[in-house]
Amino acid sequence: MTSIGGVEMVDWKLAVTTASRLARPGPEITREEAREVVAELRGHAVAAEEHVRAFTGMTTAAGHDTPVLVVDRPGWIEANVAGFRSLLKPLMTKMRARRGNGPGGMIAGAVGGKVTGVELGVLLSFLSSRVLGQYETFAPATRELPGAPDGGGRLLLVAPNIVHVERELGVDPHDFRLWVCLHEETHRTQFTAVPWLRDHLEAEIQAFLAETDVDAGTLLERLSDAVQAFTGGRRGESAEPSATGTDTAPETEPGARSGAHAPEQDIDGRSLVDLVQTPAQREILARVTAVMSLLEGHADYVMDGVGPQIVPSVVEIREKFQRRRAAGANRLDQILRRLLGLDAKLRQYRDGERFVRAVVEEVGMEGFNRVWTSPNTLPTAAEITHPAEWIARVHRGPEA
Repeated sequence: MTSIGGVEMVDWKLAVTTASRLARPGPEITREEAREVVAELRGHAVAAEEHVRAFTGMTTAAGHDTPVLVVDRPGWIEANVAGFRSLLKPLMTKMRARRGNGPGGMIAGAVGGKVTGVELGVLLSFLSSRVLGQYETFAPATRELPGAPDGGGRLLLVAPNIVHVERELGVDPHDFRLWVCLHEETHRTQFTAVPWLRDHLEAEIQAFLAETDVDAGTLLERLSDAVQAFTGGRRGESAEPSATGTDTAPETEPGARSGAHAPEQDIDGRSLVDLVQTPAQREILARVTAVMSLLEGHADYVMDGVGPQIVPSVVEIREKFQRRRAAGANRLDQILRRLLGLDAKLRQYRDGERFVRAVVEEVGMEGFNRVWTSPNTLPTAAEITHPAEWIARVHRGPEA
């Protein structure tokens, strides 16, 4: 992808191999039970699509439908590595050019690519047991993981993680699977009903990466910090990942046993994103964060709005899920979550859901749906926390 003379900044194949090898196998389940889970999730995804469309008034634009894939943890890993590889290509090319094409740069690139592949693989193995579902926006389609005709977009439902959480919560498995599909199908509807959204987000991310001024060594060091936080640090301490703690991607639960101390002085309380920000990037990141808050909050709002109609035990599921989310994490997991920026994702759910609820209460669902008109009608970071400002700008402004 970014190789010159066969040398890549990241060994993507090694990242997949490492993550798949380290990923936990998932809950014990028979072959027949597994087939039933897969079939039910596919059926729920179809049913959820109809309910989400009816509730939101959003419909898939012609030619923009995307597939729903039920995957295991290695399948999720493969899809996300493909997405990273595609999205980060400009940054990797920039870092490769900066390193140089001489023998020294080539050797350093080969070694660094292997190390970075392992580091990335370790992090993905950690996350692979914590994702219930994900709308994968940017990965190219393959025979094993098909996508939209235009080369991007597919909904992933991670079956072993869904089964694990439903068992851990002790809730009705059929209701829980449909509940999860409602949230994830909302994300799929957002991108299939609003075709410009994918291109807009990709342009913002590429602008962010274009502003990145960091060499490969610095990025590798930050990845190493993340992995050391996960594995116990440089001082020989260890922390074995527990078999519990799966959740939706931004809602990681305790993922390691207590007792180990991560190297806080190395991490310095900053996330990986914080460490590569320029002033221009901060502006871009604020816009992207606002959009992601909108998408996550909208999905939560729709899930709560549709759930009582079709999920009999939705109140029990929501209460248990919220208690699990609020239970907190041990010291090690908190450091890793902060480093990866996952704590910010939790805030996105809360802020975004409050924004959607406030706007719908004021101007109705049709009025809220004006948010999807163009990039100019997306909420700003300030408007996410002050919905009245978005209503004033979009509904009562001079161009409204």
